[in-house]
Amino acid sequence: MSVRAASRSSADHWTTRSSPSQVVDDPMSTHLPYDISGIRYSVCEQRDVPEIGRLLAETFARHDPPAVAVGLSPDEFEAFVRIVSRSAGTDRLTIIARDIASGAMAGALLTEDAALSSTEGLDHLSPKFDPIFDLLGQLDEKVRDERAVVPGDSLHLFLLGTAQRFEGRGIAQHLVTACLANGSAMGYRTAVTEATNRTSQHIFAKLGFVSRAECSYAEYRRDGIPVFASIAGHGGPMAMIRDVSVVA
Repeated sequence: MSVRAASRSSADHWTTRSSPSQVVDDPMSTHLPYDISGIRYSVCEQRDVPEIGRLLAETFARHDPPAVAVGLSPDEFEAFVRIVSRSAGTDRLTIIARDIASGAMAGALLTEDAALSSTEGLDHLSPKFDPIFDLLGQLDEKVRDERAVVPGDSLHLFLLGTAQRFEGRGIAQHLVTACLANGSAMGYRTAVTEATNRTSQHIFAKLGFVSRAECSYAEYRRDGIPVFASIAGHGGPMAMIRDVSVVA
C-alpha cells in the first residue's frame, strides 16, 4: 500500500504502456488483462515490482496480525518483499490490480512457484521477523511430508494486499481469482497459501481453499514469551490448499 495516490506522471506512464484489456463477467474463463468495476487486473511486469513492494509493506505493517504484533515498520517489511519478489517481474505468476482512471496500484498478489522459493537474504532482515518465521516454519512442518513438490506443479500465493483507498471493493478476491485462472492456464495443478488472519482465511475459503493445518497465536512461545498474545483473537496462521487443474 505504498502508493495511496499515484502521481499524474506515473499514471500517464502506466496508461501509455498498458496492454489492451476487456471488460468481463466471468474472470475464471478469461485471459488477463481484464477490467472489473474500473479496476484492471493483469500479470506483473518488471516495472511494477517496486510499487508492489511499497504497497504490500504498507498493507502488512498496518493490517497483518503477526506484523503488527511484533511492531514491523513499512520499511522493514518492504525489505522483506524486495527479497521474495525477485522473480515477480519475470515468472508471470504475480497479479496486480490498477485503478483505470488514475493508474494507481490498487492491490497485488505476490505469487511464486512453490518448488522454487528461496530464503537467500532473509538472515539480513530485522530480528522482529524471527518469531514470524519460526511460527510459519512450524506450520510448514505440519504439511511438508504430504507430497514432494516439483517446479510447475504448485502455486504459492504468498502476499495479498489491497491499498487502503481501494479497500471494500472486492479487489483481494478478484486478485485470487485471477491468480488461480492464470496459474491453471500455465499448467499448475494446485495452489497453496498461509493465511495469517481471519479475513484472508475467509477469502481463500470462499474461493475453494481448504485447511491443511493451523497453528495458534495464543499458544506460541519464543524463549518463554507469548509474542503473539495481543492477536490471540485471530486464531493462528492456516495452511490452505486448492486444486487449480480445473478452475471453475
